[in-house]
Amino acid sequence: MKPRSDLLPNSFEFETQALVKPTGFREYDARWWFGHPASDKAPELNLLGVQALGMGLGTLIRRLGAGPKIVVGHDFRFYSLSIKLALAQGLMAAGCDVKDIGLALSPMAYFAQFALDAPSVAMVTASHNENGWTGVKMGCQRPLTFGQEEMAQLRDIVLSGDFDLTGGGTYETVRDFRAAYLDDLVEGVKLDRPLKVVAACGNGTAGAFAPEMLERIGCEVIPLDAELDYSFPRYNPNPEDMEMLHAIRDKVLETGADVGLGFDGDGDRCGVVDNEGNEIFADKVGVMLARDISAQHENAKFVVDVKSTGLFMTDPVLQANGAVTDYWKTGHSYIKRRVAELGAIAGFEKSGHFFFNPPIGRGYDDGLVTAIAICRMLDRNPGQSMADLYRALPLTYGSPTMSPHCADEIKYDVISRVVDRFTEMKSAGETIAGHPIVDLVTVNGIRVVTDDGTWGLVRASSNKPELVVVVESPVSEERKLEMFRAVDGILRENEEVGAYNQSI
Repeated sequence: MKPRSDLLPNSFEFETQALVKPTGFREYDARWWFGHPASDKAPELNLLGVQALGMGLGTLIRRLGAGPKIVVGHDFRFYSLSIKLALAQGLMAAGCDVKDIGLALSPMAYFAQFALDAPSVAMVTASHNENGWTGVKMGCQRPLTFGQEEMAQLRDIVLSGDFDLTGGGTYETVRDFRAAYLDDLVEGVKLDRPLKVVAACGNGTAGAFAPEMLERIGCEVIPLDAELDYSFPRYNPNPEDMEMLHAIRDKVLETGADVGLGFDGDGDRCGVVDNEGNEIFADKVGVMLARDISAQHENAKFVVDVKSTGLFMTDPVLQANGAVTDYWKTGHSYIKRRVAELGAIAGFEKSGHFFFNPPIGRGYDDGLVTAIAICRMLDRNPGQSMADLYRALPLTYGSPTMSPHCADEIKYDVISRVVDRFTEMKSAGETIAGHPIVDLVTVNGIRVVTDDGTWGLVRASSNKPELVVVVESPVSEERKLEMFRAVDGILRENEEVGAYNQSI
């Protein structure tokens, strides 16, 4: 039976038929509003829909030749376990051998693909999305996760009910896998420099992992909101949001910590606050790590997303070290795949997804591996604080990631209009924020660059009904604000664009 997209709760149909809204199939993972007692927003997915998703995923990975073994895990939300079990039921119906690692971080599930010799993974997580959201991060070619092509195939299989239900699947609970994951992370890592570290987890899943890992490598750990509480009582576990970064800043200044590290809901991202309370956006952290890595690895190659600072191209230290950087599409699957394709040693996203190839990591995004890389960078610079290393970067004025609301059904059309508008402006020789447009980067939305290096980016969010806006200027705070006002003015020509989640 084909899933439907129009079922309403408190009905016979909702309990007996699969609900799957098509917009939940995103560019590189799946994300739906599952529902929350405090919200009257209609669900986009029910448990029978999750079962259908499992049947579709099991069908797809077999058709792609990946074999039947698949790792499943779930994040810490009150509904995630039930969603995982419904997903596993669908996978088994399609003949999969399910290895259930239990409560997990996304990178723990990726690690399990290697440790358990399972080519495929399905991690139930809404990542940093608010409670009420759910989703699945999937892949069948370690260390990669699905991209746009595989997600389109999965969508078509599920929505058309084109399942290969061979049966014969199996289910195994993998006991104590958390210990195996933590042991692997800390193996061979012991810091010489005593570091006091704030470990902020936003009451999300990382609280069961990050503080212990940091202690085991030699840090003095100050836990912040590390208790598991799926109501997220203080703020959403998202180190890209200023609310979480401010809380880390306050704790760092209160305790005199050397660094504050913040982890998102499923532990694949890491945010940073230095010892002076500066909230360092992740793209600048990436430049600092790129400096450190390129000093050890000759002619290092890096991949960064289009939301990231221009310093990756202009930083004199990176240039002196022979480092080269490729700007690519935003999205953990896109950057992960690009890092693999180019043989880059690392990839960095402004969102805090960092990807390290050997010898640092296995190619997937792991916030705990990022935390270790930051601690090792400090260990290799015993005479400098995190603030010293940050101050050593050329000064630029950047914004946080800002997201105005825009419905999933219309957001890509809006971006297409914005791209056309900026393209016409450049062709006509028009200025933006009083300066000529010298470049338009359209690999993912549009990044408008002016003659003084100031730029603004607009793209569609891949996992929420939002657009994404980022601006940066190497000149001044005022030029940054001018660019934001100009970009926002173009956006406001489209009535479908709503209010920002945060702004400058």
